[in-house]
Amino acid sequence: MATPTRPSGPDLGALRIAEGQRRAGRTGRRLALLATALLLVFLTAAAAFLLLSHRAPLVDVAVAQEAAPGRAALLNASGYVTPRRRATIASKVTGRVTGIFVDEGMHVRQGEVLATLDESDAKRALESTATARDATRATIDDNQVQLKNAEVALRRIHVLEAGGAATPEALDNARTAVDSLKAKIELARRSVIAADARVREARQAVDNCVIRAPFEGIVISKDAQVGEMVSPVSAGSGFTRTGIATIVDMSSLEIEVDVNEAYIARVVPDQPVKAALDAYPDWSIPAKVRAVIPTADRQKATVKVRISFLKLDARILPDMGVKVTFLGEEPQLKNGAAAPVVLIPQGAVRDEDGRKVAFLVKDGHVERRAVTLGGTRGADAEVVAGVAAGDTVVVKGPSRLRDGQAIAVKE
Repeated sequence: MATPTRPSGPDLGALRIAEGQRRAGRTGRRLALLATALLLVFLTAAAAFLLLSHRAPLVDVAVAQEAAPGRAALLNASGYVTPRRRATIASKVTGRVTGIFVDEGMHVRQGEVLATLDESDAKRALESTATARDATRATIDDNQVQLKNAEVALRRIHVLEAGGAATPEALDNARTAVDSLKAKIELARRSVIAADARVREARQAVDNCVIRAPFEGIVISKDAQVGEMVSPVSAGSGFTRTGIATIVDMSSLEIEVDVNEAYIARVVPDQPVKAALDAYPDWSIPAKVRAVIPTADRQKATVKVRISFLKLDARILPDMGVKVTFLGEEPQLKNGAAAPVVLIPQGAVRDEDGRKVAFLVKDGHVERRAVTLGGTRGADAEVVAGVAAGDTVVVKGPSRLRDGQAIAVKE
């Protein structure tokens, strides 16, 4: 049998690509594309970093201002306006209110009647004690008449006894009668004195039904109404009041603040203070330290300081919030003039290794300058050396500014 022969010509089957080789080629192309993309991202980031590192940082600046002459601020604190004399007026006796003659905001004088209580029972007691006193006083007159008669009888019996017409017993009885009447008269006199004391007590009870102002001031609250019961002590019920009204002596207003005990050494009596009420923040009120209370609050770690107003004003009211600034000594004089002090924002002062520095702007570059600080005035810091009035300082900028570094000022 004859063997079939293959047709002559090229073998196209040899050009076929195996399935495994086709997948490997696709994976290689993908890896090459990914590597190229990552390389492009890296080059772009490097170029941006180089561009930004050579770009001048943007900063906020401010111009140093010459400070007006005055005392340096040593310490700031907050507190409240409080009166030294403030009293809730109560009655001395328990009774029903029959009249209220004050209202909130009224000015009252010392001794002025604020309210009255029902005095009917007190008046009846006064009448009873007065009548008893008068009755006791009447017995004195009766006993004095009887004493005169007993003394006459004593003299008569004494004569008769001397002539033998009367017995010694009759003489003794006459003397006893005289002495007894004298003792009764003395007892009655002392009873009258005791009755007078009871009358005065009863009259005081009547007076206690009238409540008067103990000092001159302003009524800030009315705590009772006509018809209510009031008592000097709490009765354990909401139907019995313990006060009639609350009065404040407006001439005794002062400021009370709590100062952190870490800074209390900066506060001394008679130290000048500037106060500003929260209701009138632009009104600077002169004041001075009246007293530093010699005890600390262990819970808050503060010491209480009382401050007196140098001049009171009708706008100052009790319990108003107030901010105070404790002032230092007068600035030292130089050649007859106050030492120059400039003000810069507190944000312009930086702390580098315990030294205070500021960065001045000179011809588009920054110059590092050591500064000597005074006190503070609001949001500004007092600089006594290192910065002159008119200098431009960096307020906000990168934390790692370098001396001589180029900067760009924000518009």
